[in-house]
Amino acid sequence: MAHSHREYASIFRWAIYFIGLLIMSFGIVLTIKANVGCAPWDVLHIGLYRNFGLTIGTWSIIVGIVVLTISALLLKQLPKIGAFLNMIFVGIFIDLYMMIPYLQVPNTLIGKFVMLLVGIVITGYGMGIYISANIGAGPRDSLMLALTELTGWKVQYIRIAMEAFVLFIGWILGGPVSIGTLIFCIMIGSVAGVALPQCQRMAEWILVRRVDIETHGL
Repeated sequence: MAHSHREYASIFRWAIYFIGLLIMSFGIVLTIKANVGCAPWDVLHIGLYRNFGLTIGTWSIIVGIVVLTISALLLKQLPKIGAFLNMIFVGIFIDLYMMIPYLQVPNTLIGKFVMLLVGIVITGYGMGIYISANIGAGPRDSLMLALTELTGWKVQYIRIAMEAFVLFIGWILGGPVSIGTLIFCIMIGSVAGVALPQCQRMAEWILVRRVDIETHGL
C-alpha cells in the first residue's frame, strides 16, 4: 500500500509540475505579445532571436543550457531533473503559444498594458504551481541559488544583479526594454509571493485527497 501511495503522489506531483509550466509559459508569452517591454530574461531571448534567428523558445533553451552548466560547475554537482525539464518544456511551450494565430498584439495602449498585467499574474501563479510540486527549480533559479551559496549574499541582491546583467546584454542586442520591463520587475515578486503559499496549499490538498481517492476509494 505504501508503494501505491508513493506512485500516486509522484504521478500527481508531475502533473502539477507540468500544468505549472504550461501556465507560466502562457503568461510569459502574454507579456511578450503585449509589446510594452517584458521580463529581463525574455529581453535577452528576444534580442538573441532578432540578431541570430531561430525562435524565442529555442533561445530560452540554449540560454538555459548555458546557465545550468555554469550552476553545475559552480556547485560541482549535476542539476536536478526538474531543472532540465523546466528548461526544455518552457522553451517548447513558449514557441507553441507564440504560434497561436489569434494571440496578437492589442491595438490600444490600454489593451497592451492589460495584457501585460494579466501575463504577469498568470506567470506568477504558474511559477507558484510548478514550484509547489517540489520537483526542482528552473535553470535561472538554480544559478541564483548557486551564487547565493558561494557568495553568502542575500537572494534578493543576487537576483537583482543577475537580472540587471541579463537586461543590459538583452538591451545591447536590441531586446524590447520599456516601461513594461520595469512593471514586470516590480510586480512579479509580489505576485509570486502571494501565489506560492496558495499554490502550495492547493498542491498539498490535491496530493493528499487524490491519493486517498485512488488508494481507498474515498
